[in-house]
Amino acid sequence: MPKAKTKAVSEISTPPESYELALAELEELAVAMESGQLPLGEMMQGYRRASFLLEFCRQQLDTVEAQIRALDEGQIKQWSQD
Repeated sequence: MPKAKTKAVSEISTPPESYELALAELEELAVAMESGQLPLGEMMQGYRRASFLLEFCRQQLDTVEAQIRALDEGQIKQWSQD
């Protein structure tokens, strides 16, 4: 069974390089957490990291949605993933 990498508290809130990497890490965390073989401390760290990654993904999607709305309204703006 896959085992989630234990992350230091400072690493829990380190943003991933991209939306796609965030999704891949979320999937890895979900598999590890669903296995039921993680110690409680690692499970809690995984939950905290997953919560951070979910918020990161929501922000990325909100940014893209705003850009699409701007394009639909004829207001082309510079888009960045930052």
